[in-house]
Order: sequence, then structure tokens, then C-alpha cells
Amino acid sequence: MAFTGKYEFEADENYDDFVTKIGLPSDKIEMGRNCKIVTEVVQSGNDFTWTQHFPGGCTTTNTFTVGKEADMETMGGKKFKATVKMEDGKLVADFPNYRHTSEISGGKLVEISTASGAVYKRVSKKIA
Repeated sequence: MAFTGKYEFEADENYDDFVTKIGLPSDKIEMGRNCKIVTEVVQSGNDFTWTQHFPGGCTTTNTFTVGKEADMETMGGKKFKATVKMEDGKLVADFPNYRHTSEISGGKLVEISTASGAVYKRVSKKIA
């Protein structure tokens, strides 16, 4: 599955319940609510650079190779190590307190994060 592209936030489901379950600070919760996150993905085989641009100039970038441990950062700014896997065309990563999957479906980037029974879904449309 080809992930390369630039994607703009289109819709999400269950944001508040999810971010509360993972313990995101209130200032980060407000920053992320309904904001037009732009996700930029560069893929070269199994190598990925995954950048999220937030309004106001804040950017988070994770660089990883599928199947190899990499230094990562959560949306709350916590650093950790993870091994991203490819399962049925989906990228799967176990973050410290949630599981995250990403896939391209209908030309859109669909990301699902699950923590303590709360499932957060974010859909982004391709803009480049």
C-alpha cells in the first residue's frame, strides 16, 4: 500500500473519550480538537517519514522502518521506542498507552487509535 502524500484532517470520532483515557493534558486536548492537522508521509519501500503539522507551527516527525525499532514521539510529546509493523496493508504501532493503525482507504488516510476500550478514528483527505 502506498502511503506517500499530504493529507488534511477531514473528520474524527470519539476524540474526547480517547485523549482523556491516554491522559493528554488539557492544553493539548484543546489544541487537537477539530484542528486541521496536515499529515505528510514520505515512503520509500519500508522506510517512512511521518510528519504532522499542527496549526500554530507545531510539528511532530517520526522516522521509522517497518519491522525495526525506532525512536518515536506521541501526540502528547512523550518519547519512546517502538517497532512499526505492516499487517494486512495497515501500519501498526504500539505506543506506550495505546495502539495505533494507519491505512489508505478510498484514497484517504484512516488512523485508528485504541486505548482502554476507547477507539479514536481520524480521517484525512489527500491534498497532494
